Amino acid sequence: MNANRLSIGFVLLFTALLIVGAPLSHAGQIKDSESATHALDASAHRVVDAYPFDEFKVIQFELPVLSVYSYLLISDGQALLIDPVRDIKSYLEMLEKEKATLKGVYLSHSHADFVAGHMEVVHAIKCPIIQSKKSGAGYSFNAVGEGDTFQVGKARVKFIETPGHTPDGMCAVVFGKSRPDFPVLMFSGDVLFVGSVGRPDLMEGTTSAAWLAGAMFDSWHQKILPLGDAVRIFPAHGAGSLCGAHLSDEPTSTIGREKSANPYFKHTGRGAFVAALLEGLPEAPQYFKHNAKMNREGPPLVGWEKPLPAFPPRKEVMDPEKYYLVDLRDAKEYAAGHIHGAVNIGVRGRFETWTGIMVPWGSKLVLVGDTEVLREAGFRLNRVGYAGEALTMASWEKAGLPVVTTPPIAPRELYGRMQAGTAPVVVDVRLPTEWMGLRIGTVLNLPLNRLHQLCTQLDPSEPVVAVCNSAYRSSLAVGVLERKGFQKPMSLDGGSEAWLKAGLPVYESVKETGTGGSLRYVRLPERLSADALNRMMVDLPGTFDLVDIRSAVHFSDYNLPGSRNVDVADLIENVSFLVGKSPLILVDRDGSIAMAVAGILSQKTERPIKVLYGGLESYWSGGHGEEGPKMPAGSASPPSNQNAPPLILPESGGAPKPADPPKKKSAGC
Repeated sequence: MNANRLSIGFVLLFTALLIVGAPLSHAGQIKDSESATHALDASAHRVVDAYPFDEFKVIQFELPVLSVYSYLLISDGQALLIDPVRDIKSYLEMLEKEKATLKGVYLSHSHADFVAGHMEVVHAIKCPIIQSKKSGAGYSFNAVGEGDTFQVGKARVKFIETPGHTPDGMCAVVFGKSRPDFPVLMFSGDVLFVGSVGRPDLMEGTTSAAWLAGAMFDSWHQKILPLGDAVRIFPAHGAGSLCGAHLSDEPTSTIGREKSANPYFKHTGRGAFVAALLEGLPEAPQYFKHNAKMNREGPPLVGWEKPLPAFPPRKEVMDPEKYYLVDLRDAKEYAAGHIHGAVNIGVRGRFETWTGIMVPWGSKLVLVGDTEVLREAGFRLNRVGYAGEALTMASWEKAGLPVVTTPPIAPRELYGRMQAGTAPVVVDVRLPTEWMGLRIGTVLNLPLNRLHQLCTQLDPSEPVVAVCNSAYRSSLAVGVLERKGFQKPMSLDGGSEAWLKAGLPVYESVKETGTGGSLRYVRLPERLSADALNRMMVDLPGTFDLVDIRSAVHFSDYNLPGSRNVDVADLIENVSFLVGKSPLILVDRDGSIAMAVAGILSQKTERPIKVLYGGLESYWSGGHGEEGPKMPAGSASPPSNQNAPPLILPESGGAPKPADPPKKKSAGC
């Protein structure tokens, strides 16, 4: 029996196990940018790296919970601060460490997803604010336009107007003194991200999204591309930002790399580019327009050490028409006892963003937690322009006021009830793309950001189970439902991650057959011949994802054009591979492992999964895999094949680099 027959046999065996409900023995953890920001240090600034250049260096800062990058450009004891957030302590400490004098603070555009730190910097250091003359800012600033420059030591910063994300969008291109006409790097703001571009739909009707998308096309072709492939780009956001879709978690890139790998730039026609940019954008959080307005007017200074004012324990705080209660504790503490109607937005997550998404601007906000957590939450809310009052659970309980419990339901209990037909309505509160990619059964998709409106479809007297990836969002949903009068809301304990860890299947519920038995729809991967793959690569580039699951060493020796190298475990575990309508094509050495992995993925998604039949051995031997020489594993070069596309080899003089990880989805809703 050859390897391909063995691989098909493995897939059929795996499918049979699914049909009888056997558990997945190696169910992986779902990876998303939401649960990735639950670490204790995700709310603090961190230095990503310091990038040395001949005559200057760049220090890159990240604030993970907001997916914000900001920068210090330093040369000869002078510095320029680029796109700072509102709490500026980390920048000031770095300036002191570098013994650098701040010459100015530069804003690439009118930010909407956070309150910028330009006014805080000016108050602390008395330096100029530099931004586009088209910004409409209501404070004093140095207005710059196309071709204007600013000197920082030996670094010359040239500003170019690049509308697309916003009308006032600018990029700052940096040149060294020794080569004044040779661009080295570019601070791209929200115009160009790694693997994406800035969304054009945040102007609230003042400028059409289609016009801005067209302007983005022009900015790319007329302003950015001519700078040259080698120019290093430093964007204002990374994976998880709602200022774009599907950003990569790589912190930097180059114009050349984005030209070849950024999916938006595969659309060479203006109309196709505009359509691609406008398609599938998540709904912008309601707080964006308010933050943009604050940034244009000049945010007021913050008393960072000032505690939140105390709110006395009173039953009226439970009135959803008067107050918006936010419980800051983790999901388990919240479920064990909370104030009725309090929405659980834990500080161990994207607290700032979710507050901005869920809490209407101008609400009477009351935060619930212990003293330490309340202090942290008050500090962090300044980043998105919110303010509130503080109420401790201890004072509430001491006053003898009521507490409700909402015990979560365990995955196995819910699964058993689903099988018995006694399960309550299950509501998946993730984004539609997440829901389509991986479901735990026949569940209703009501995205969290619209749950308060969409839940009118449900009966508030009946129990409802909310589901997300990690239980962060589903715990939040419990409070939203309570505010709308639901009597028995609960969350799936641990979310879909716990469901998979328990070995429970992720396919839709059974359909009754005429014989009284049950039938599940089972998807199998499609085998793709070498000739068919070759035709797709030549005739239909950009219409499929090509993933090579061999080791990084073998991938660096030779690989197919447009393919990326992904570890098998990550491919199986990462939900981002399950989303999309375009085919996912897997290749390996001989097709055996790829077929097995494709069988697993096919049970989780409706996305077309295809496998190169016979693997790369078949491809390089002539396209059929039956005749011709076989390529030894790990060989430095494949057999000659004039019909095959050219190899992609590592750049000379450098170590092979692993391929890009899959782009992370937006934290979304």
